[in-house]
Amino acid sequence: MSLKSLLAAAALSVSVLPALAEDAKLTIMDPYARASTPSSKSGAIFLEVMNAGPADRLIGASTPAAGQTMLHTHKEDANGVIKMIHVDEGFEVPEGSTLELKRGGKHVMLMGLTGPLEQGDTLPLTLIFEQAGEISVEVPVDLKRKPGSHTGHGDH
Repeated sequence: MSLKSLLAAAALSVSVLPALAEDAKLTIMDPYARASTPSSKSGAIFLEVMNAGPADRLIGASTPAAGQTMLHTHKEDANGVIKMIHVDEGFEVPEGSTLELKRGGKHVMLMGLTGPLEQGDTLPLTLIFEQAGEISVEVPVDLKRKPGSHTGHGDH
C-alpha cells in the first residue's frame, strides 16, 4: 500500500469519529447535587448544557458516587400522578440552545449512593454526549441551593 493510500485511509477514519469534548461547543453551567442523609440510597444532579455548536444529545452520565447513574425526567400519568422515569434515548441539545436539568424536571439520577452527599463536598461527573463524547465536571454538593437561585430551579 502506498503512503498516499495510507494517508487517505487515515483521513477517512478520522472523519467518521465523533468530535472530542474539547472540540465541542458545549458548556456545562451551574452543576450541583443536593445533599443527602447518611441512609439515602439515591440523589440527583442538576445543571445546564449550553450548546454553541451543532445539535447533540446527552445520552448518559457516570460518577463513582453511585452504583448507577441514569437520565431521568418527570411525567404525569393519566391519573394526574407525577412519576420519575428513566429516559433511555437521552436529552436533545439543539444547536444554539440550553438544556436545563433542573429540580422537578430533567435531571441526572444517582441510584445506590456509595456514601452520603455532604454539604460542601464535590463529586466527579462524566456526561456522555452522542457527538461530543465525554465531558467531565466537578459537581458541588449544595443543600442550601434554593429553588429559583442561579438557574430557576423548581422543587424536586
